[in-house]
Amino acid sequence: MTELPVFDPIALPLQPATYAATLGPTVVISPHPDDESLGCGGLLALLARANAPVWCVLMSDGTMSHPNSAKFPAPARQALRETELRLALTELGLRSDCLLPLNLPDGQVPGPNEPAGQAAIARLVEFFREKQPTTVLCPWRRDPHPDHRATSQLVRAALAHLPRPPRLLEYLVWAWERAAPTDLPRPGEASGWQLDISAVLAEKQRAIAAHASQLPGSCIDDDPTGFTLAPSMLVHFASTTELYLEATTTIAASPAHSSSDSRSV
Repeated sequence: MTELPVFDPIALPLQPATYAATLGPTVVISPHPDDESLGCGGLLALLARANAPVWCVLMSDGTMSHPNSAKFPAPARQALRETELRLALTELGLRSDCLLPLNLPDGQVPGPNEPAGQAAIARLVEFFREKQPTTVLCPWRRDPHPDHRATSQLVRAALAHLPRPPRLLEYLVWAWERAAPTDLPRPGEASGWQLDISAVLAEKQRAIAAHASQLPGSCIDDDPTGFTLAPSMLVHFASTTELYLEATTTIAASPAHSSSDSRSV
């Protein structure tokens, strides 16, 4: 593989939409409701079209997007965001009951050395053993949001407990806008490729729109400090391609998985 001196997503090879079907049964790990649609909604829709089993694990309770809302107190925010996530999954062609919420605290997803993190790892291991996915999708290990980084650590710790861990693909969310140079992939650290999602871009956009509480015009309108996705951020997820990264070293002693048409970044 040819190493890139700097991270250049445009230079990564483009996989056709049909490549999605080769990933087989897949679990997507979403730190918050909406990360699954933003980071890999196109791939999920293509997997659904290919009739591949897909499950979604939601790590956090999603309540910190509007922490000062009285109109939607924390339990109501959690219920609203989970409802939006289930709707988004159906827009992508998935079953709404494919969801496993872990309900970790939003903004404080624990690391693998904390008791709550160890409990989350155990639940992930149990889930992976039950579902037997061949692929796991998870945020890029240095995606700038701390919950995304903690999620990556928990997932990698869980996969290390499996004798034959599934293929781990990493997707970007906040790295598109907030990444420092040290957050981006380093030469030789990961292989990468783009996926053509033009055939399902409409489904992805509908799934993003399902997370209405996180978009301009949110129904949670009584918290001036509340979060909504800026139009400049949403532009990154209106592309006809999605980017995926894959470690060039294995998590455990199982054989490495890599695409023959990927490039080290």
